[in-house]
Amino acid sequence: MRLKDYKLSLIKKLTLRFRLTCLLLFLFIFMGSAQNKVSGIVTSKATQQLLNSVEVYDKASGLLTKTNSDGYYEFSTKATTLNLVFFAYDFQIAETEITINDDVVLNQQLQLLGEELTAVEITARKSKVFELSRLRDVEETAIYAGKKTEVVLVEQSMANLATNNARQIYSQVAGLNIYQNDDAGLQLNIGGRGLDPNRTANFNTRQNGYDISADVLGYPESYYSPASEGLRQIEVVRGAASLQYGTQFGGLVNFVMKEPNPNKPFELITRNTLGSFGLYTNFTSVSGTKNKWSYYTFFNYKKGDGFRPNSEFESKNIFAHIGYQLSEKTKLSGELTYLDYLAQQAGGLTDNQFNQNPYQSNRARNWFEVDWLLYNFKLAHQFSNKTTFTFNFFGLNATRNALGFRTNRVDQVDPGNERDLIKGDFNNYGFEARLLSDYKLFDKETTFLIGTKFYDADNSQQQGPGSDGIGPDFKIRTDEYPNYPDQSEFDFPNLNVAVFGENIFYVNEKFSITPGFRFEYIKTESDGFYKRINTDAAGNVIFEETVEDNRTFDRNFVLLGLGLSYKPSTALEMYANASQNYRSVTFTDINISNPAFAINPNITDEDGYTLDLGLRGNYKRVLSYDVGAFALFYNNRIGFIQKGLDDGRVISERGNVGDAVMYGVESLFDFNLKKIFKMNNDFSFNYFINTSFIQSEYTNSQQNNVEGNEVEFVPDLNLKTGLRFGFKNIMANVQYTYLGRQFTDATNSKESNISGVIGEIPEYDVLDFSLSYNYKMFKLEAGVNNVLDNAYFTRRATGYPGPGIIPSAPRNFYTTLQIKF
Repeated sequence: MRLKDYKLSLIKKLTLRFRLTCLLLFLFIFMGSAQNKVSGIVTSKATQQLLNSVEVYDKASGLLTKTNSDGYYEFSTKATTLNLVFFAYDFQIAETEITINDDVVLNQQLQLLGEELTAVEITARKSKVFELSRLRDVEETAIYAGKKTEVVLVEQSMANLATNNARQIYSQVAGLNIYQNDDAGLQLNIGGRGLDPNRTANFNTRQNGYDISADVLGYPESYYSPASEGLRQIEVVRGAASLQYGTQFGGLVNFVMKEPNPNKPFELITRNTLGSFGLYTNFTSVSGTKNKWSYYTFFNYKKGDGFRPNSEFESKNIFAHIGYQLSEKTKLSGELTYLDYLAQQAGGLTDNQFNQNPYQSNRARNWFEVDWLLYNFKLAHQFSNKTTFTFNFFGLNATRNALGFRTNRVDQVDPGNERDLIKGDFNNYGFEARLLSDYKLFDKETTFLIGTKFYDADNSQQQGPGSDGIGPDFKIRTDEYPNYPDQSEFDFPNLNVAVFGENIFYVNEKFSITPGFRFEYIKTESDGFYKRINTDAAGNVIFEETVEDNRTFDRNFVLLGLGLSYKPSTALEMYANASQNYRSVTFTDINISNPAFAINPNITDEDGYTLDLGLRGNYKRVLSYDVGAFALFYNNRIGFIQKGLDDGRVISERGNVGDAVMYGVESLFDFNLKKIFKMNNDFSFNYFINTSFIQSEYTNSQQNNVEGNEVEFVPDLNLKTGLRFGFKNIMANVQYTYLGRQFTDATNSKESNISGVIGEIPEYDVLDFSLSYNYKMFKLEAGVNNVLDNAYFTRRATGYPGPGIIPSAPRNFYTTLQIKF
């Protein structure tokens, strides 16, 4: 038997055994251990006011619950002793130790703060109870037991939040690969483990638990990225999130917005930022709670000239949340998000152009416009102390327009003719219902989740000639240029129905097993036409054809998964999970005409599965760590190859390249040097190191010169490390980032082509520095990004904003003044 056949046979056997194991484990019931209820009321000692959103922690295990509008909290636990911490921003921390033999009622009073805290004291108060980089086994109506989860605590970050600097914000999320070409943070581009970072399309992206991408299955790209200054935290769940949140390989990225101030009727925060290259941003938020009503809203404005010629931008973003506590057990909330931005695009570069001057531009007429409206209605109801239900109804009405001169020879001077225009219109809505219940079976506790999702999309896309002017004119000009070669018009109705479920079985108080499933029905349609028009050198039409292209893709399947968790102590958890994944072909994989590459007409869906195995914990609040190994098995992976034609030409083709495997080790170590060096409370001092070592290989391919090659977007080393120091009101942070070289096509081309799309992304490193000073109601932040002024790039764009190399920003400065009323 050949080695290739043996590998394929082995993978099929492993997949079959994995499916059988998940099915068997899901049918068996495992023994659990009894839990006791702890509950009580939290009030202000001075006014006897009931306190809302007080966070209740166990010092060993982390966040347990929050109080509701009536000051009431409740949680269940298997522990016999707890060291409880009660935290609210305007109150002193209260700590108490309790012994649990039966249900316990513990009421707590909190004292108001008597004086203003210094920045270090605020950080110390937060870190004492907020050192949470992982999600609990159960969060509201979601199960995370046995999964690799990471939580970015944005409110504690010293990143350049005004520009959504992803390199800094996600510095402690292991293994992320980030496109760094947007100095305003208008879009988020993150990937990892060999997944293309382009517009975070390989993750399911959500805001407060609901979808925000253009079309979850047909076009999962995220043109909207929430303002970091309005975020409380970012939750990242790797491939195992495919069971609860979709089919994707990457997992989940959920942006959690800040919450209304629970103890004030009105609070205002305004932040103004000035930076290099004409950058100005304003972020102003108001929030509060009055009786049963609560609200949080902000307006975010950005404008700048960009670090290259022809790259000016202007952005307006509004977010509004309103909540109503209908009863002690029922809460209603509604959210509205609107984003409008216009950006001039400087275009891509060839390797020669980048080496001559990485910040040049020969495109003055390329523009990009986004208009994004999201809405969501949520009902959260607690049927009992053990059963919780949530219902989200969400929708999107959005457009994106891309206009410019595109050619596969990106160093060609723009002749000033009509421009290529691609218009996208996205209209979708859906709902997701979840029911989570703790129940007893044979007098033992288990946790069960069942949910369903309905999603309906009606999208359209049109490609054709734009104006021959300079400005952002997004009107199709077919009447003026009837012989324009790249013309198409399509409707893309998509329907998705899913049912998912997971169950935590506690073998004992230390070991849990969580099997799960997801059933998917997907119906993807394409209804439209495209034109083939050939002209001679004089512009006369010598061939014209209109091709109707109507397709319907119906499929249904079941994804299975399994999670294991073993917690021998509060300082150590061993976890493992396995989950199947699936990615449907998007309509841009089929119907977009691009001069930089061709599409294989036989392109099909991708599938595979992800494995994770790791250790994590918090050792005596001296060390927080997460060390894990992973493997990602990818079938029919879509990518680029260099393909030779019969006439001797070589083209870039996008299609199913073959089967691939990516495996590696990821780790994060965060040291509390303050405790190690026994420094007093005037100081804070931390050091972290985040590393990822990955190997990859194409194990099978029908394409020439692919099998045995490395997979695209896989740097062999991904390193981020940093030092954070604080003294009284002053905080300082320095961060270093290094990524090894990576390929952009499956044939592992080192040299670029005339379009700049194919070729290596060389290794690069970046140093960032930030500083903040806090005084009463004022906070001053400043920083320098790319301190060493390295010229580098992280992206070879296949379309807009290229095609070609898109440079990253040179050294730049920013200063932010925050005032809080």
